[in-house]
Amino acid sequence: MRRVATLYRTTVGKKVLMALSGVVLFGFVFAHMLGNLKMLVPPSDGHFAMDVYAEFLREVGYPLLPHGGLLWIARFVLLGAVAVHVLSAVQLAQLSRAARPSGYAREDSLSLSYASRTMRWGGVILLLFVVYHILHFTTGQAHSSFVYGAVHQNYVNAFQNPAIFAVYLIAQSALCLHLYHGVWSFFQTLGLSHPKYNHLRRPFAAGFAIVVFVGFLTPPTLVLTGVIS
Repeated sequence: MRRVATLYRTTVGKKVLMALSGVVLFGFVFAHMLGNLKMLVPPSDGHFAMDVYAEFLREVGYPLLPHGGLLWIARFVLLGAVAVHVLSAVQLAQLSRAARPSGYAREDSLSLSYASRTMRWGGVILLLFVVYHILHFTTGQAHSSFVYGAVHQNYVNAFQNPAIFAVYLIAQSALCLHLYHGVWSFFQTLGLSHPKYNHLRRPFAAGFAIVVFVGFLTPPTLVLTGVIS
């Protein structure tokens, strides 16, 4: 534990923890996107695929664990990953500002990509969106016609509203930029580099971000246009 604490005090340690927590979050984002694509599956035996999937998530681990137990464990792991990711990002930003001479601020800014320069604001947008998303689809306080367990119905009722669709579009755009820069930085931070495939890191990061963006926005778009009802 002492070695871990010592490592965390260094800039390299903070970057490593930020990268590792990012892997956990990126994995969740991709799995969540795949789950949302259940909205595209036609109903079977009078049951919507999204409702069946949601119930499956609550039943995983039962009876070894209480109903929904594994789901709550996953939520706490994700909460921890978010806390580590945000704390590391804030501390690294503070260290960067402290070490940067004011005379080079213009050159540093020009050398950064658009995705890199919007990482901080994108992170803030995503944090606010996560809170709203939980209130919207998990607890229902932000959903005017929320019905517990009726995930397909809640989803359709929500995205028939163009304003809600716009909120999710903005959030997914921020997520896309965050994923692009984060996935590319992950390889560099953990030293996963080699002349043979270094040139593939940016295309891979861009491809991953685009797949997630399209995957998340396809079902809401089909709801908004009336294809899914």
